[in-house]
Amino acid sequence: MKIKNIITTSLGLIIVFTLGGCTKFLEEELKTELAPSNTYTSTYGFEVGSAGLYALTRSEYNTYGEGGAFIHNGACPYEALQVSTDIADAINSDGSLMAFANLTLTASERFVGTYWNWAYNLISSANLMLVYSEKNTNWDTPEDKARFQAEARFFRAYAYRTLVYLYGDVPYVETILYDFQLNFTRTPKAEVIGHMVDDLKFAVDNLPTNPDGVKEGKLTKWAASHLLSEIYLLQGNHAEAEKAALAVINSGYYNLMKSRYGVNSGKPGDVFSDLFLENNQNRKSGNKESIWVLQFQFNTIGGGTNSDDWTRRAWIPNYSTITGFVLADTLGGRGIAQLVPMKWWVGTTGTNATGNVAGIFEANDIRNSGHNIKRNWYYNNANETSLYGKKANITEQTWFTTKSLFPAITKFFYGRPENLSLSGSYKDRMKFRLAETYLLLAESYLGQNMPDKAAQAVNEVRKRAGASEITGAEMNMDFLLDERIRELVGEESRRFTLVRTNSLVERVKKYNNAIKDKITDNNILWPIPQVIRDANTGAPFPQNPGYN
Repeated sequence: MKIKNIITTSLGLIIVFTLGGCTKFLEEELKTELAPSNTYTSTYGFEVGSAGLYALTRSEYNTYGEGGAFIHNGACPYEALQVSTDIADAINSDGSLMAFANLTLTASERFVGTYWNWAYNLISSANLMLVYSEKNTNWDTPEDKARFQAEARFFRAYAYRTLVYLYGDVPYVETILYDFQLNFTRTPKAEVIGHMVDDLKFAVDNLPTNPDGVKEGKLTKWAASHLLSEIYLLQGNHAEAEKAALAVINSGYYNLMKSRYGVNSGKPGDVFSDLFLENNQNRKSGNKESIWVLQFQFNTIGGGTNSDDWTRRAWIPNYSTITGFVLADTLGGRGIAQLVPMKWWVGTTGTNATGNVAGIFEANDIRNSGHNIKRNWYYNNANETSLYGKKANITEQTWFTTKSLFPAITKFFYGRPENLSLSGSYKDRMKFRLAETYLLLAESYLGQNMPDKAAQAVNEVRKRAGASEITGAEMNMDFLLDERIRELVGEESRRFTLVRTNSLVERVKKYNNAIKDKITDNNILWPIPQVIRDANTGAPFPQNPGYN
Protein backbone atom coordinates (compact mmCIF):
# COMPACT_ATOMS: atom_id res chain seq x y z
CA MET A 1 0.00 0.00 0.00
CA LYS A 2 1.31 3.46 -0.88
CA ILE A 3 2.37 5.96 1.76
CA LYS A 4 -0.24 8.26 0.19
CA ASN A 5 -2.93 5.90 1.55
CA ILE A 6 -2.37 7.30 5.00
CA ILE A 7 -4.71 7.03 7.90
CA THR A 8 -6.47 10.36 8.12
CA THR A 9 -6.08 10.55 11.87
CA SER A 10 -2.30 10.66 11.59
CA LEU A 11 -2.54 14.40 11.13
CA GLY A 12 -3.97 14.56 14.61
CA LEU A 13 -0.46 13.97 15.93
CA ILE A 14 0.78 17.31 14.63
CA ILE A 15 1.63 19.60 17.52
CA VAL A 16 1.97 23.22 16.48
CA PHE A 17 5.14 25.06 17.41
CA THR A 18 5.38 28.77 16.81
CA LEU A 19 7.13 31.51 18.68
CA GLY A 20 3.84 33.11 19.50
CA GLY A 21 1.80 34.90 16.89
CA CYS A 22 -1.04 34.92 19.39
CA THR A 23 -0.97 34.98 23.16
CA LYS A 24 -0.29 31.26 23.35
CA PHE A 25 0.69 28.31 21.24
CA LEU A 26 -1.84 26.88 18.84
CA GLU A 27 -2.80 23.56 20.35
CA GLU A 28 -4.88 20.88 18.69
CA GLU A 29 -7.41 19.09 20.89
CA LEU A 30 -6.17 15.54 20.54
CA LYS A 31 -8.71 12.83 21.11
CA THR A 32 -7.65 10.60 23.97
CA GLU A 33 -7.11 7.65 21.66
CA LEU A 34 -4.92 9.79 19.39
CA ALA A 35 -2.74 11.31 22.09
CA PRO A 36 0.97 10.62 21.51
CA SER A 37 1.18 8.62 24.73
CA ASN A 38 -1.45 6.26 23.33
CA THR A 39 -0.43 6.29 19.68
CA TYR A 40 3.35 6.02 19.95
CA THR A 41 3.20 2.64 21.69
CA SER A 42 3.98 0.25 18.83
CA THR A 43 5.50 0.07 15.40
CA TYR A 44 2.03 0.56 13.95
CA GLY A 45 1.54 3.73 15.98
CA PHE A 46 4.82 5.11 14.65
CA GLU A 47 3.70 4.26 11.10
CA VAL A 48 0.66 6.46 11.74
CA GLY A 49 2.87 9.27 13.03
CA SER A 50 5.27 8.84 10.13
CA ALA A 51 2.42 9.20 7.65
CA GLY A 52 1.58 12.48 9.34
CA LEU A 53 5.11 13.74 8.73
CA TYR A 54 4.87 12.94 5.03
CA ALA A 55 1.47 14.63 4.80
CA LEU A 56 2.73 17.73 6.56
CA THR A 57 5.72 17.83 4.25
CA ARG A 58 3.44 17.73 1.20
CA SER A 59 1.43 20.62 2.60
CA GLU A 60 4.40 22.85 1.77
CA TYR A 61 2.67 23.12 -1.61
CA ASN A 62 -0.83 23.55 -0.21
CA THR A 63 -2.72 26.70 -1.10
CA TYR A 64 -6.04 27.03 0.67
CA GLY A 65 -5.81 24.73 3.66
CA GLU A 66 -7.74 21.83 2.17
CA GLY A 67 -7.21 18.26 3.32
CA GLY A 68 -5.97 19.09 6.81
CA ALA A 69 -3.29 21.62 5.89
CA PHE A 70 -3.29 24.62 8.17
CA ILE A 71 -1.22 27.15 6.25
CA HIS A 72 -1.28 29.43 3.24
CA ASN A 73 -4.15 31.23 1.52
CA GLY A 74 -3.68 32.94 -1.80
CA ALA A 75 -1.21 31.92 -4.46
CA CYS A 76 0.90 28.83 -3.86
CA PRO A 77 3.75 29.94 -1.54
CA TYR A 78 6.15 27.96 -3.74
CA GLU A 79 5.80 30.79 -6.27
CA ALA A 80 7.35 33.24 -3.81
CA LEU A 81 10.56 31.21 -4.14
CA GLN A 82 10.63 31.76 -7.93
CA VAL A 83 9.87 35.48 -8.21
CA SER A 84 12.54 38.12 -7.57
CA THR A 85 15.09 35.69 -9.01
CA ASP A 86 16.47 35.34 -12.52
CA ILE A 87 13.77 33.15 -14.13
CA ALA A 88 10.24 34.53 -13.74
CA ASP A 89 8.20 37.68 -13.29
CA ALA A 90 4.93 38.09 -11.43
CA ILE A 91 3.11 40.60 -13.62
CA ASN A 92 -0.20 41.89 -12.22
CA SER A 93 -0.35 38.58 -10.40
CA ASP A 94 -1.90 37.37 -7.19
CA GLY A 95 -1.56 40.10 -4.57
CA SER A 96 0.11 37.68 -2.18
CA LEU A 97 3.08 37.44 -4.58
CA MET A 98 3.65 41.05 -5.55
CA ALA A 99 5.59 42.16 -2.49
CA PHE A 100 8.03 39.30 -3.07
CA ALA A 101 8.35 40.08 -6.77
CA ASN A 102 8.74 43.84 -6.29
CA LEU A 103 11.01 43.72 -3.23
CA THR A 104 8.47 45.58 -1.09
CA LEU A 105 8.39 42.78 1.43
CA THR A 106 7.49 43.49 5.05
CA ALA A 107 7.59 41.37 8.16
CA SER A 108 3.80 41.14 8.09
CA GLU A 109 3.54 39.58 4.62
CA ARG A 110 1.48 36.39 4.57
CA PHE A 111 3.98 33.91 3.14
CA VAL A 112 6.73 35.21 5.41
CA GLY A 113 4.75 33.70 8.26
CA THR A 114 3.53 30.75 6.21
CA TYR A 115 6.94 29.18 5.73
CA TRP A 116 8.00 29.88 9.30
CA ASN A 117 4.90 28.20 10.69
CA TRP A 118 5.06 25.28 8.27
CA ALA A 119 8.71 24.55 9.08
CA TYR A 120 8.30 24.72 12.85
CA ASN A 121 5.22 22.54 12.73
CA LEU A 122 7.20 19.90 10.86
CA ILE A 123 10.06 20.27 13.36
CA SER A 124 7.66 19.94 16.28
CA SER A 125 6.10 16.80 14.83
CA ALA A 126 9.52 15.27 14.16
CA ASN A 127 10.66 16.07 17.70
CA LEU A 128 7.51 14.45 19.06
CA MET A 129 8.32 11.22 17.26
CA LEU A 130 11.92 11.32 18.45
CA VAL A 131 10.98 11.80 22.10
CA TYR A 132 8.42 9.00 22.11
CA SER A 133 10.70 6.67 20.19
CA GLU A 134 13.02 6.72 23.19
CA LYS A 135 10.14 5.78 25.48
CA ASN A 136 8.65 2.98 23.40
CA THR A 137 9.81 -0.61 23.87
CA ASN A 138 7.17 -2.35 21.74
CA TRP A 139 8.80 -2.66 18.31
CA ASP A 140 8.06 -5.27 15.65
CA THR A 141 11.74 -5.55 14.72
CA PRO A 142 14.95 -4.33 16.37
CA GLU A 143 15.55 -1.93 13.45
CA ASP A 144 12.23 -0.08 13.76
CA LYS A 145 13.34 2.43 16.38
CA ALA A 146 16.32 3.69 14.39
CA ARG A 147 14.30 3.74 11.16
CA PHE A 148 11.60 6.01 12.59
CA GLN A 149 14.19 8.19 14.25
CA ALA A 150 15.94 8.50 10.89
CA GLU A 151 12.73 9.60 9.20
CA ALA A 152 12.06 12.16 11.90
CA ARG A 153 15.59 13.54 11.75
CA PHE A 154 15.42 13.77 7.95
CA PHE A 155 12.23 15.81 8.13
CA ARG A 156 13.65 18.01 10.87
CA ALA A 157 16.66 18.78 8.70
CA TYR A 158 14.39 19.35 5.70
CA ALA A 159 12.39 21.92 7.66
CA TYR A 160 15.47 23.73 8.94
CA ARG A 161 16.71 23.85 5.34
CA THR A 162 13.81 26.15 4.48
CA LEU A 163 14.32 28.24 7.61
CA VAL A 164 18.02 28.97 7.13
CA TYR A 165 17.63 29.71 3.42
CA LEU A 166 14.83 32.21 4.06
CA TYR A 167 15.59 33.71 7.46
CA GLY A 168 19.23 32.96 8.30
CA ASP A 169 19.71 32.59 12.06
CA VAL A 170 16.67 30.85 13.60
CA PRO A 171 15.91 29.20 16.95
CA TYR A 172 17.09 25.62 17.02
CA VAL A 173 14.65 23.34 18.86
CA GLU A 174 15.36 19.62 19.20
CA THR A 175 12.81 18.40 21.72
CA ILE A 176 9.20 18.85 22.76
CA LEU A 177 8.53 22.22 24.36
CA TYR A 178 6.20 21.47 27.25
CA ASP A 179 6.34 24.95 28.75
CA PHE A 180 5.22 28.08 26.99
CA GLN A 181 8.24 30.23 26.19
CA LEU A 182 8.62 33.89 25.28
CA ASN A 183 12.41 34.08 25.43
CA PHE A 184 13.70 32.38 22.28
CA THR A 185 16.92 33.54 20.71
CA ARG A 186 18.25 33.15 17.19
CA THR A 187 20.73 30.30 16.82
CA PRO A 188 23.56 31.16 14.39
CA LYS A 189 22.95 29.74 10.93
CA ALA A 190 26.24 27.83 10.93
CA GLU A 191 25.25 26.04 14.13
CA VAL A 192 21.83 25.12 12.74
CA ILE A 193 23.44 23.75 9.59
CA GLY A 194 25.75 21.65 11.75
CA HIS A 195 22.73 20.08 13.43
CA MET A 196 21.17 19.44 10.01
CA VAL A 197 24.30 17.62 8.90
CA ASP A 198 24.20 15.45 12.02
CA ASP A 199 20.53 14.62 11.43
CA LEU A 200 21.10 13.70 7.81
CA LYS A 201 24.15 11.57 8.56
CA PHE A 202 22.01 9.62 11.02
CA ALA A 203 19.31 9.31 8.36
CA VAL A 204 21.86 8.02 5.83
CA ASP A 205 22.99 5.36 8.28
CA ASN A 206 19.51 4.19 9.31
CA LEU A 207 17.03 4.65 6.46
CA PRO A 208 16.36 1.70 4.13
CA THR A 209 18.92 1.04 1.41
CA ASN A 210 16.86 -0.63 -1.32
CA PRO A 211 14.33 1.76 -2.94
CA ASP A 212 12.47 -1.22 -4.38
CA GLY A 213 11.81 -2.47 -0.87
CA VAL A 214 9.90 0.56 0.42
CA LYS A 215 6.45 1.96 -0.31
CA GLU A 216 6.17 4.61 -2.99
CA GLY A 217 7.10 7.99 -1.59
CA LYS A 218 8.99 6.59 1.39
CA LEU A 219 12.47 7.83 2.20
CA THR A 220 15.66 5.88 1.65
CA LYS A 221 19.24 6.56 2.65
CA TRP A 222 19.82 7.88 -0.85
CA ALA A 223 17.27 10.67 -0.44
CA ALA A 224 19.11 11.60 2.75
CA SER A 225 22.46 11.49 0.92
CA HIS A 226 21.12 13.75 -1.84
CA LEU A 227 19.91 16.32 0.68
CA LEU A 228 23.10 15.94 2.70
CA SER A 229 25.11 16.86 -0.39
CA GLU A 230 23.11 20.07 -0.74
CA ILE A 231 23.45 20.97 2.93
CA TYR A 232 27.20 20.35 2.83
CA LEU A 233 27.31 22.82 -0.08
CA LEU A 234 25.36 25.31 2.01
CA GLN A 235 27.90 24.74 4.77
CA GLY A 236 30.80 25.29 2.37
CA ASN A 237 32.09 21.74 2.85
CA HIS A 238 32.55 20.87 -0.82
CA ALA A 239 34.61 17.72 -0.34
CA GLU A 240 31.92 16.10 1.82
CA ALA A 241 29.23 17.31 -0.60
CA GLU A 242 31.11 15.45 -3.34
CA LYS A 243 31.16 12.24 -1.29
CA ALA A 244 27.44 12.42 -0.51
CA ALA A 245 26.49 13.02 -4.14
CA LEU A 246 28.77 10.23 -5.38
CA ALA A 247 27.24 7.84 -2.85
CA VAL A 248 23.87 8.27 -4.59
CA ILE A 249 25.28 8.18 -8.11
CA ASN A 250 27.36 5.06 -7.44
CA SER A 251 24.72 3.27 -5.35
CA GLY A 252 23.62 1.12 -8.29
CA TYR A 253 19.95 1.88 -7.68
CA TYR A 254 19.52 4.96 -9.88
CA ASN A 255 20.30 6.04 -13.40
CA LEU A 256 19.35 8.88 -15.69
CA MET A 257 16.45 7.83 -17.88
CA LYS A 258 17.70 7.71 -21.46
CA SER A 259 15.02 5.64 -23.21
CA ARG A 260 11.28 6.19 -23.56
CA TYR A 261 9.25 4.54 -20.82
CA GLY A 262 5.94 4.44 -19.01
CA VAL A 263 2.59 5.81 -20.10
CA ASN A 264 2.52 7.21 -23.65
CA SER A 265 5.99 5.85 -24.41
CA GLY A 266 4.73 4.87 -27.86
CA LYS A 267 3.31 8.31 -28.55
CA PRO A 268 5.14 11.46 -29.71
CA GLY A 269 7.48 12.79 -27.07
CA ASP A 270 10.95 12.20 -25.66
CA VAL A 271 12.45 10.73 -22.53
CA PHE A 272 12.56 14.10 -20.77
CA SER A 273 8.87 14.69 -21.33
CA ASP A 274 8.19 11.12 -20.16
CA LEU A 275 9.53 12.04 -16.72
CA PHE A 276 6.68 14.47 -16.13
CA LEU A 277 3.69 12.54 -17.45
CA GLU A 278 1.16 11.51 -14.83
CA ASN A 279 1.99 8.10 -13.30
CA ASN A 280 5.60 8.19 -14.55
CA GLN A 281 7.26 9.51 -11.40
CA ASN A 282 7.58 6.38 -9.26
CA ARG A 283 9.83 3.38 -9.74
CA LYS A 284 7.00 1.02 -10.65
CA SER A 285 6.60 3.00 -13.90
CA GLY A 286 10.20 2.18 -14.81
CA ASN A 287 11.54 5.54 -13.58
CA LYS A 288 14.95 4.85 -12.05
CA GLU A 289 15.87 8.55 -11.87
CA SER A 290 13.52 9.55 -9.05
CA ILE A 291 15.09 9.48 -5.60
CA TRP A 292 12.20 10.90 -3.57
CA VAL A 293 8.67 11.45 -4.89
CA LEU A 294 5.93 13.38 -3.10
CA GLN A 295 2.64 11.57 -3.51
CA PHE A 296 -0.24 13.70 -4.83
CA GLN A 297 -2.09 11.13 -6.95
CA PHE A 298 -5.61 11.95 -8.16
CA ASN A 299 -8.65 10.50 -6.44
CA THR A 300 -6.63 8.57 -3.87
CA ILE A 301 -7.23 8.64 -0.13
CA GLY A 302 -4.42 10.63 1.40
CA GLY A 303 -3.28 11.89 -2.01
CA GLY A 304 -3.66 15.33 -3.48
CA THR A 305 -6.47 17.81 -3.03
CA ASN A 306 -7.66 20.67 -5.18
CA SER A 307 -5.57 22.98 -3.01
CA ASP A 308 -2.32 21.06 -3.49
CA ASP A 309 0.54 21.98 -5.79
CA TRP A 310 -0.64 24.85 -7.96
CA THR A 311 2.56 24.79 -9.96
CA ARG A 312 0.66 24.19 -13.18
CA ARG A 313 -1.55 27.22 -12.65
CA ALA A 314 1.55 29.28 -11.97
CA TRP A 315 3.51 28.48 -15.13
CA ILE A 316 0.78 27.95 -17.74
CA PRO A 317 -0.69 30.94 -19.61
CA ASN A 318 -4.30 31.96 -19.15
CA TYR A 319 -5.05 30.84 -22.71
CA SER A 320 -8.72 30.08 -22.11
CA THR A 321 -9.46 33.82 -21.93
CA ILE A 322 -8.60 34.17 -25.64
CA THR A 323 -11.42 33.86 -28.14
CA GLY A 324 -10.83 30.63 -30.01
CA PHE A 325 -9.53 28.65 -27.04
CA VAL A 326 -11.26 26.38 -24.56
CA LEU A 327 -9.74 24.54 -21.62
CA ALA A 328 -8.10 21.26 -22.61
CA ASP A 329 -6.03 18.68 -20.78
CA THR A 330 -3.67 18.60 -23.78
CA LEU A 331 -2.98 22.29 -23.18
CA GLY A 332 -2.25 21.72 -19.52
CA GLY A 333 -5.64 22.38 -18.01
CA ARG A 334 -6.47 25.70 -16.42
CA GLY A 335 -3.51 28.05 -16.19
CA ILE A 336 -3.60 31.52 -14.63
CA ALA A 337 -0.01 32.62 -15.30
CA GLN A 338 0.97 33.68 -11.82
CA LEU A 339 4.55 33.27 -13.03
CA VAL A 340 5.76 34.50 -16.41
CA PRO A 341 9.03 33.08 -17.80
CA MET A 342 11.72 35.61 -18.74
CA LYS A 343 12.77 35.83 -22.35
CA TRP A 344 16.50 35.72 -21.74
CA TRP A 345 16.48 32.02 -20.90
CA VAL A 346 13.33 30.58 -22.49
CA GLY A 347 13.89 32.32 -25.82
CA THR A 348 11.36 33.52 -28.36
CA THR A 349 12.51 32.08 -31.68
CA GLY A 350 9.59 30.50 -33.49
CA THR A 351 6.91 32.05 -31.31
CA ASN A 352 6.12 35.09 -33.49
CA ALA A 353 6.85 37.31 -30.51
CA THR A 354 8.26 40.73 -31.24
CA GLY A 355 12.02 40.32 -31.55
CA ASN A 356 13.73 36.94 -31.41
CA VAL A 357 15.76 36.03 -28.35
CA ALA A 358 17.92 32.94 -28.63
CA GLY A 359 17.50 31.70 -25.08
CA ILE A 360 19.93 29.32 -23.38
CA PHE A 361 19.16 26.06 -25.17
CA GLU A 362 20.99 24.46 -28.07
CA ALA A 363 18.93 23.40 -31.06
CA ASN A 364 19.25 19.67 -30.33
CA ASP A 365 18.57 19.94 -26.59
CA ILE A 366 15.42 17.89 -26.02
CA ARG A 367 14.59 20.01 -22.97
CA ASN A 368 13.84 22.77 -25.50
CA SER A 369 11.72 20.58 -27.77
CA GLY A 370 8.06 21.25 -28.38
CA HIS A 371 7.29 18.37 -26.06
CA ASN A 372 8.86 20.24 -23.15
CA ILE A 373 8.33 23.93 -23.95
CA LYS A 374 5.13 24.69 -25.81
CA ARG A 375 5.71 27.60 -28.16
CA ASN A 376 3.16 26.80 -30.85
CA TRP A 377 -0.44 27.29 -29.82
CA TYR A 378 -3.40 26.50 -32.06
CA TYR A 379 -6.99 27.58 -31.53
CA ASN A 380 -8.96 24.57 -30.27
CA ASN A 381 -12.54 25.83 -29.95
CA ALA A 382 -14.48 24.07 -32.70
CA ASN A 383 -17.31 26.57 -32.30
CA GLU A 384 -15.03 29.34 -33.55
CA THR A 385 -14.90 28.06 -37.11
CA SER A 386 -12.94 31.01 -38.48
CA LEU A 387 -10.11 30.37 -36.00
CA TYR A 388 -10.24 26.64 -35.29
CA GLY A 389 -6.94 24.92 -36.09
CA LYS A 390 -5.09 28.13 -36.89
CA LYS A 391 -1.97 29.22 -35.05
CA ALA A 392 -2.34 31.83 -32.33
CA ASN A 393 0.46 34.34 -32.20
CA ILE A 394 2.43 35.05 -29.06
CA THR A 395 2.93 38.80 -28.78
CA GLU A 396 4.35 41.22 -26.26
CA GLN A 397 0.79 41.87 -25.11
CA THR A 398 -0.19 38.21 -24.71
CA TRP A 399 3.07 37.51 -22.89
CA PHE A 400 3.54 40.49 -20.61
CA THR A 401 0.16 42.22 -20.35
CA THR A 402 -2.70 39.75 -20.56
CA LYS A 403 -0.44 36.76 -19.75
CA SER A 404 -2.72 34.73 -21.99
CA LEU A 405 -0.09 33.18 -24.28
CA PHE A 406 3.64 32.64 -23.93
CA PRO A 407 6.10 29.71 -24.07
CA ALA A 408 4.87 27.24 -21.46
CA ILE A 409 6.83 24.63 -19.52
CA THR A 410 4.99 21.40 -20.20
CA LYS A 411 6.46 19.50 -17.23
CA PHE A 412 3.66 21.10 -15.22
CA PHE A 413 0.83 20.38 -17.65
CA TYR A 414 -2.06 18.71 -15.89
CA GLY A 415 -5.69 18.40 -16.83
CA ARG A 416 -8.56 16.02 -16.20
CA PRO A 417 -11.20 15.79 -18.93
CA GLU A 418 -13.88 15.29 -16.28
CA ASN A 419 -12.98 18.59 -14.56
CA LEU A 420 -10.75 20.91 -16.55
CA SER A 421 -11.12 23.72 -14.00
CA LEU A 422 -9.24 21.82 -11.29
CA SER A 423 -6.84 24.01 -9.39
CA GLY A 424 -4.53 21.36 -7.98
CA SER A 425 -2.08 19.21 -9.90
CA TYR A 426 -2.92 15.68 -8.86
CA LYS A 427 0.38 14.36 -10.12
CA ASP A 428 3.15 12.90 -8.01
CA ARG A 429 6.05 15.32 -7.74
CA MET A 430 9.70 14.32 -8.09
CA LYS A 431 11.32 16.16 -5.22
CA PHE A 432 14.81 14.72 -5.70
CA ARG A 433 16.02 13.11 -8.92
CA LEU A 434 19.42 11.95 -10.09
CA ALA A 435 19.92 14.71 -12.64
CA GLU A 436 20.05 17.20 -9.78
CA THR A 437 22.46 14.96 -7.88
CA TYR A 438 24.89 15.28 -10.80
CA LEU A 439 24.47 19.06 -10.72
CA LEU A 440 25.12 19.12 -6.98
CA LEU A 441 28.24 17.08 -7.68
CA ALA A 442 29.32 19.65 -10.26
CA GLU A 443 28.78 22.40 -7.71
CA SER A 444 30.97 20.56 -5.23
CA TYR A 445 33.75 20.30 -7.81
CA LEU A 446 33.54 24.00 -8.62
CA GLY A 447 33.89 24.70 -4.92
CA GLN A 448 37.10 22.67 -4.95
CA ASN A 449 38.40 24.45 -8.07
CA MET A 450 38.02 21.32 -10.22
CA PRO A 451 36.27 22.68 -13.35
CA ASP A 452 37.18 19.65 -15.47
CA LYS A 453 35.42 17.30 -13.05
CA ALA A 454 32.51 19.71 -12.77
CA ALA A 455 32.17 19.65 -16.54
CA GLN A 456 32.17 15.85 -16.54
CA ALA A 457 29.31 15.80 -14.03
CA VAL A 458 27.29 18.35 -16.01
CA ASN A 459 27.95 16.45 -19.22
CA GLU A 460 26.17 13.39 -17.84
CA VAL A 461 23.00 15.49 -17.75
CA ARG A 462 23.68 17.21 -21.06
CA LYS A 463 24.33 13.95 -22.91
CA ARG A 464 20.90 12.68 -21.91
CA ALA A 465 19.42 15.91 -23.26
CA GLY A 466 21.26 15.66 -26.57
CA ALA A 467 23.22 18.84 -25.84
CA SER A 468 26.89 19.20 -26.68
CA GLU A 469 29.45 18.33 -24.06
CA ILE A 470 31.38 21.18 -22.45
CA THR A 471 34.96 21.47 -21.31
CA GLY A 472 36.44 22.59 -18.04
CA ALA A 473 37.40 25.87 -19.66
CA GLU A 474 33.68 26.60 -20.23
CA MET A 475 32.60 25.45 -16.79
CA ASN A 476 31.84 28.07 -14.16
CA MET A 477 29.04 28.91 -11.74
CA ASP A 478 27.10 30.93 -14.30
CA PHE A 479 27.05 27.97 -16.68
CA LEU A 480 25.97 25.65 -13.87
CA LEU A 481 23.15 27.97 -12.86
CA ASP A 482 22.00 28.11 -16.47
CA GLU A 483 22.14 24.33 -16.66
CA ARG A 484 19.97 24.07 -13.56
CA ILE A 485 17.38 26.18 -15.39
CA ARG A 486 17.53 23.96 -18.45
CA GLU A 487 17.09 20.83 -16.37
CA LEU A 488 15.23 21.86 -13.22
CA VAL A 489 13.27 25.05 -13.92
CA GLY A 490 10.19 25.09 -11.73
CA GLU A 491 11.26 21.95 -9.88
CA GLU A 492 13.95 23.56 -7.78
CA SER A 493 13.27 26.41 -5.40
CA ARG A 494 15.27 28.90 -7.42
CA ARG A 495 15.75 31.30 -4.52
CA PHE A 496 17.40 28.55 -2.48
CA THR A 497 19.82 27.74 -5.29
CA LEU A 498 20.84 31.36 -5.80
CA VAL A 499 21.23 31.98 -2.05
CA ARG A 500 23.34 28.84 -1.61
CA THR A 501 25.65 29.78 -4.49
CA ASN A 502 25.90 33.43 -3.37
CA SER A 503 24.51 34.44 -6.74
CA LEU A 504 21.11 35.99 -6.00
CA VAL A 505 22.01 39.68 -6.23
CA GLU A 506 24.38 39.22 -9.17
CA ARG A 507 21.91 37.17 -11.24
CA VAL A 508 18.96 39.44 -10.49
CA LYS A 509 20.96 42.51 -11.53
CA LYS A 510 21.94 40.73 -14.72
CA TYR A 511 18.59 39.27 -15.77
CA ASN A 512 15.65 40.72 -13.83
CA ASN A 513 14.98 44.13 -15.33
CA ALA A 514 12.07 44.86 -13.02
CA ILE A 515 14.17 44.94 -9.84
CA LYS A 516 17.78 45.03 -11.00
CA ASP A 517 18.24 48.56 -9.64
CA LYS A 518 16.47 47.81 -6.36
CA ILE A 519 17.99 44.59 -5.08
CA THR A 520 20.69 44.72 -2.39
CA ASP A 521 22.31 42.21 -0.07
CA ASN A 522 19.49 42.91 2.41
CA ASN A 523 17.10 41.13 0.04
CA ILE A 524 18.95 37.84 0.33
CA LEU A 525 16.97 36.98 3.46
CA TRP A 526 13.30 37.46 4.22
CA PRO A 527 12.26 39.32 7.36
CA ILE A 528 11.48 37.49 10.56
CA PRO A 529 7.66 37.39 10.88
CA GLN A 530 6.58 40.37 12.94
CA VAL A 531 4.17 38.35 15.09
CA ILE A 532 7.08 36.20 16.20
CA ARG A 533 9.14 39.17 17.34
CA ASP A 534 6.16 40.82 19.01
CA ALA A 535 5.38 37.70 21.03
CA ASN A 536 8.96 36.96 22.08
CA THR A 537 8.97 39.47 24.92
CA GLY A 538 11.43 37.65 27.17
CA ALA A 539 14.57 38.08 25.08
CA PRO A 540 15.85 40.24 22.21
CA PHE A 541 14.90 38.83 18.81
CA PRO A 542 16.52 41.11 16.22
CA GLN A 543 15.09 41.64 12.77
CA ASN A 544 17.09 40.87 9.62
CA PRO A 545 18.90 43.89 8.14
CA GLY A 546 16.83 46.09 5.86
CA TYR A 547 13.47 45.37 7.50
CA ASN A 548 11.63 47.25 10.21
